[in-house]
Amino acid sequence: MAPLHHLLALVSTFGFISVQAASDLQASKPAKPDPCAAIGGKKWVAPADVRACYSSFKVDPAIKSNILEVVSKTLAFHTSVNYQIKAPEPFTQSVHEDLFRDIDRISHTQYASEYDFHIDLSRTLKRLNDGHCVWINSCYDSSFINYLPIPLTLLTEKDGSQSVHIVPEAFQVASAEFPDEISVWQNALPGSLKGKLESLSGAKVLLINGRPPFDAVNANAQITGSYQAFGTRQNSFFSSYARAAASFNYIIGNFAQQSLPLADSVNLVIQRVNHTLPDIITLPYRSRINPATVPFNSSATYRANNCVAIPGTNGVDLHDSSLAPSTAAKFQQAPVPPTPQKKHLLNVFLDTAPLSDVVLPPALQPTAPALNGSFGVGTFYMQKDGKTGVLALGSFSGADYNLMQSGLLKGLQTLKQLGATQLIVDVTNNGGGYICVAHWLHRIIIGPKSTTVPEAGLDTEARSGPLARQIVQQIIDKNLDPNQELLYNPLNWNDADNVQFPANRNWLLPARDVTINGRADSFSPQRNRLGQECQPEGFTSTPPEVGLFEPSQVVIVSNGRCASSCSLFSITMSKEEGVKTVVVGGKKDVEQEYCGTVGGQSTDFSTIDTEIKTAQLKNNALAPPDLLVHGVQGITWRLGFGVTNSNEPEEWQEHRADINLPLTAALYVSGLFSLFSFSFPHLVAFVFQISVNNPVGIWEVVAAKVFA
Repeated sequence: MAPLHHLLALVSTFGFISVQAASDLQASKPAKPDPCAAIGGKKWVAPADVRACYSSFKVDPAIKSNILEVVSKTLAFHTSVNYQIKAPEPFTQSVHEDLFRDIDRISHTQYASEYDFHIDLSRTLKRLNDGHCVWINSCYDSSFINYLPIPLTLLTEKDGSQSVHIVPEAFQVASAEFPDEISVWQNALPGSLKGKLESLSGAKVLLINGRPPFDAVNANAQITGSYQAFGTRQNSFFSSYARAAASFNYIIGNFAQQSLPLADSVNLVIQRVNHTLPDIITLPYRSRINPATVPFNSSATYRANNCVAIPGTNGVDLHDSSLAPSTAAKFQQAPVPPTPQKKHLLNVFLDTAPLSDVVLPPALQPTAPALNGSFGVGTFYMQKDGKTGVLALGSFSGADYNLMQSGLLKGLQTLKQLGATQLIVDVTNNGGGYICVAHWLHRIIIGPKSTTVPEAGLDTEARSGPLARQIVQQIIDKNLDPNQELLYNPLNWNDADNVQFPANRNWLLPARDVTINGRADSFSPQRNRLGQECQPEGFTSTPPEVGLFEPSQVVIVSNGRCASSCSLFSITMSKEEGVKTVVVGGKKDVEQEYCGTVGGQSTDFSTIDTEIKTAQLKNNALAPPDLLVHGVQGITWRLGFGVTNSNEPEEWQEHRADINLPLTAALYVSGLFSLFSFSFPHLVAFVFQISVNNPVGIWEVVAAKVFA
């Protein structure tokens, strides 16, 4: 091999270098380390190392173009795209994203890496604040998840002031969930605090990265997406709980959990419990590999195993093959079965972070046995007062559609038999699910009346774009859907008068042409509103002849994170029946909404692609191509009309909670209630104490405050 200084001399003398000499020079340089190999096979890594892997992938123009074309053409089926340019009040300031303008900007932007391109596109969709319409790429989103051992909460003092705290149960949660990494955080603490991570539990947070805590809360609210209401997005920053299939699970919150390796560490000024002087600490985020991430040992194997399209990413022609489970299931905020039946339609919230499997600490779990009728995500309890029943419902979908309906009826009847006269329905962090289960629960609680029969939900409409109209016409003309598996089949729908469309009715025509925010748009015609869809076929049990609870004796509780079918249930119960709503733990000077992300029916690109392929329209110029990456584009396929204003979407109407219930480390709710025994009045003061994220304690306080 020629010495390097001789090669350089040749270049200096002749201005060029021979091919052999260049090869020798290249061979003399050490090979660059593979950044993905550095994290391959490891459970815990530094976020910076994950970013180095992600950022090593340069933008492939063909892949970028493919993603943008799929997203753009799928949005033609999304009902809200023009509304979201500037949403009506009260969400005008919260939702004002022109997607197609930004997609055009993104198409002309040069990015240092595909990861940077992904962040821009993902955040563009998140600015819709619509958990149905998101872009997710499994190559990046939650492949590794950033964690801190100190979830936060917003606590209210006795004088009404509010402050951010590390949750009292922080060390218990972290040591149970992260036992193999807890020593890293213990050793990261400074000086005398080293090894004393537990002493941080309950501490007041004075500064986050040198700024007041709510600067961080509000900054997160700008990028987290999912919900229109600002207060709900604030609440996403903090910890909470949710009823899951086997237990109550712990939701760590956006501060202590990130779906991308966005931050390496956080600097906090805190005041520990029973200490007067503040402490300054810096804790590192640590990235844990998602169990769903396919093992890899290099950049090439990471890309091949986790970034390219898989069965379920794209749709299929139902005449040629069976439908693979959609890749959206990983990110649906409801435990949806792998192959839900078409008849059992879904309205489900999507998030870049998969459902949490962190278990709520045993001390915070309900200790009373779940009552007869309980099933996985739905559990029933009788409170100690002997008159308050509780349904904790973490989702409107589960492993067994029929069991959900029969279980809800049996559980409520069990509460009645035990003497319950009032009912709390806790839907904290309920991401939606089966539309007809939401209708069913409304119907059996309230009973048969004009608001529940023949429909306990909202009339809906679909967008009437040119490709959608062609899909319907192809189904009609060529009898392409004899088993009624497609969304666009007229036989799958009733109109607003509860009359089934005939097989030859193109129910998208004549289109209802409107102008929204200066853009021309088309929807299914007014006379073809999609009405009753659940009774009787969607009800697999017989509903009772009378309601099980009086509306005045029912309250719906959540942290505002109630979406999709959960919204459909909560809105109709509140606006049509007068049921009270409570949001727990919101900032007191910010309006709290009891639900968000309403929609009417959600779906995704792979489902739309199946409709297109089965209708033999894949070669149509308006049809999106097959997606090349392991991605998901969600949309709202049907949009529900409002209850109060039936001519406009419910999505953009007010859902203000009746009560914003503050949280305290020991939550005090006191009041004087007159109890009359014969002719003698007695004044009784009630005081309740609960710790943060304690469902039973919250239910006790809600019962005392609402039903007194």
